[in-house]
Amino acid sequence: MNHILLTLRSAVTAMVLATPLLSAAQTTATDAWVRATVPQQKATGLFATLTSAKGGKLVGASSPVAGVVEVHEMAMQGDVMRMRAVPALVLPAGKPVELRPGGYHVMLMDLKKPIHAGDTVALTLRIQGADGKVESLDIKAPARALGPPAAPGAGMAGHGAKH
Repeated sequence: MNHILLTLRSAVTAMVLATPLLSAAQTTATDAWVRATVPQQKATGLFATLTSAKGGKLVGASSPVAGVVEVHEMAMQGDVMRMRAVPALVLPAGKPVELRPGGYHVMLMDLKKPIHAGDTVALTLRIQGADGKVESLDIKAPARALGPPAAPGAGMAGHGAKH
C-alpha cells in the first residue's frame, strides 16, 4: 500500500512541476506543413495556423535546411500579386492566424538540399509576447507534394529570387 501511495505522490508531484512548463508556451502551431520542392528549386514556404494565447508577434524564424528564413506576405498591388518580407506578423490574443499560400507564410530560402514529399522539416519560430519576451516555438512540419495553387497568383514561382 505504501508503494502505491508513493507512486501516486510522485505522479502528482510530477504533474504539479510540469504545469508551469505547459503554461509557459503562449503560442501554438497547428496544421504545419512545408511545400516540397522540384529539382534546382532554392526556396519554399511553411504554412500553419498560429495561435497566441496572450497575443504577440511572429518576429523571425530559422531552420537547419535553409540559409535564410523570413516572414513574408503576398498581397495585390494594383493587378499584380507581390511578395515581400515583413519585420513581424501580429498574432492577436486567442485568435488563429493562418499562414497559407497566397498570404502570410514563412519563406525558406537558400535551401541546402531538395525537400521531398514526406520529409520532415524542422523550424524554430521566434514569437515576441505582449510582455516583450521572445519565445522559441519548435516545429516539425511534414513536406507535401506540389499541387495547384490555392488562389490565383498563390504559387511559389519566383520565390527563388532574393527579396
